[in-house]
Amino acid sequence: MRPLLLDAFCCQGGAAMGYHRAGFDVLGVDIEPQPRYPFPMVQADALEALASWDLSRFAAIHASPPCQAFTTMSNRWRGKESLADQRLDLLTPVRAILPRTGIPYVIENVQGAATSMASTLILHGGMFGLRVDRPRYFESNVLILVARSSRTDNPVGVYGDRPDGRRLNDRADGSVQRAARSLEEAQEVMGMPWADWHGCKEAVPPAYTEFIGQQLLEHLATSRVADAVGLPAHG
Repeated sequence: MRPLLLDAFCCQGGAAMGYHRAGFDVLGVDIEPQPRYPFPMVQADALEALASWDLSRFAAIHASPPCQAFTTMSNRWRGKESLADQRLDLLTPVRAILPRTGIPYVIENVQGAATSMASTLILHGGMFGLRVDRPRYFESNVLILVARSSRTDNPVGVYGDRPDGRRLNDRADGSVQRAARSLEEAQEVMGMPWADWHGCKEAVPPAYTEFIGQQLLEHLATSRVADAVGLPAHG
């Protein structure tokens, strides 16, 4: 039996695919219909699901609450009576709920959320040989380790309204970031051939959560052994 992971705010399943490849079965939950999600899912309010469902059948939980409230642009305009002030903060209630479950969990969000998270891990595309940079912060009640790695040179950016190939920024290391030129390029650099543009730009690459999932499985195996012999688990 593969352990079951709940994928909250699942969108089109970038995170889910990584956990599946690591060895989990996955159930997604999202308030919007997600016909491209590659695994079973329930259309429901993910925050309400975390607060009210019986979660005992899940071995682990991953939550990627929408990040629009914490993007660099939102942080720049917050407090100025702009659209940024209307963005819902779903990260804070998720962080309040998950520690109370007693279940191993992972929360993911963008760099702009760093001050609102107890981040234990930062991943970027260079760690996995990807052509995207896409740094993301992760908070977990399980210790997850990663080696340092150089950032991706001349990365492809997967965000914005459409894939138009435009020059996005000149980076401090002398390389240049440009937008994906096509949906096909976005799918390739993200490792998400089933997703549309919206799904790609909202996701974490599956490589990130495959890496995390492998360590979650090691933690779960250690916990089972500890329980069997009556010792406290560490991880």
